[in-house]
Amino acid sequence: MKAVEIREPGGPEVLQLVDRPDPQAEAGELLIAVKAAGVNRPDCLQRQGAYPPPPGAPDIPGLEVAGEVAAVGAGVTSFSVGDRVCALVPGGGYAEYCTVHETNALPIPAGFSFSEAAAIPETYFTVWHNVFQRGGLKAAETLLVHGGSSGIGTTAIQLAKAFGANVITTAGSDDKCQACRDLGADRAVNYKTDDFVAAVKEETDGEGADVILDMVGGDYISRNYDAAAVEGRVVQIAFLRGRVAEADFSKLMMKRLIHTGSTLRARSINFKADIASELRRKVWPLLGKRTVAPVMDTIFPIDRAAASHSRMEEGDHIGKIVLDIG
Repeated sequence: MKAVEIREPGGPEVLQLVDRPDPQAEAGELLIAVKAAGVNRPDCLQRQGAYPPPPGAPDIPGLEVAGEVAAVGAGVTSFSVGDRVCALVPGGGYAEYCTVHETNALPIPAGFSFSEAAAIPETYFTVWHNVFQRGGLKAAETLLVHGGSSGIGTTAIQLAKAFGANVITTAGSDDKCQACRDLGADRAVNYKTDDFVAAVKEETDGEGADVILDMVGGDYISRNYDAAAVEGRVVQIAFLRGRVAEADFSKLMMKRLIHTGSTLRARSINFKADIASELRRKVWPLLGKRTVAPVMDTIFPIDRAAASHSRMEEGDHIGKIVLDIG
């Protein structure tokens, strides 16, 4: 099969298209003929040598795929050969074939292309777990999501609104802020020109945000504590501005805040299966009606994987970047 390999740690140019042996479906697994694969910031970190795959995962990058079931391993009951599926995988997505445990795959919603379906798993699993399970966001509460124009951000805005929450988001340009508002955000703050803490306080009549989804870290950590409501929950999923910060932790005590975080890639098959099950019950009907849907930025052919990483790292994208595998 054709696959994208990381020749050595470095810039996008170290990605190269090579021939690799086809993987085989083991017991409980699907072999997916991949038609499209999502491109995510963890893929860029892996390429740089900063995010190695977990034990047993392929060294090929790619955390989400969409395609057709080409073969099934022993004991598989959820899917059959020929079914259209999308899946969250621990690696191996940038390739013509990829394996995944059947419980970590989901049927492609009706009417979705393979490219759109490949843009679903990583962001929807991440947002559902962190905003709704860890953050406990409820209807009528306020969510502050940083990086609202990213794949994670556009997903968080739509899901939060679909479940009745108010949404405030930050983004790095007026165009990106408008894109967030078009998706339903109640307030979008250009962090380059405005103070998001002040905007949150104004939007919530001084109360603050009940849940904050933060992929920025660094100096945002202390400011998140200022922006949070009493009994607020701050959920950390990345550190684009650095993982070391100075903060006044008395605010955690005075506001009774919870600051939590998670990574998803290394979690167990069963853990991801539980998220998949909730998504199928609670979110897949919304996707089926296109109440929510991935926002598509750019689709690159597999032989331009390096260009897809450059697009990601330039930071100009709005929504999801996808590889067309063929």
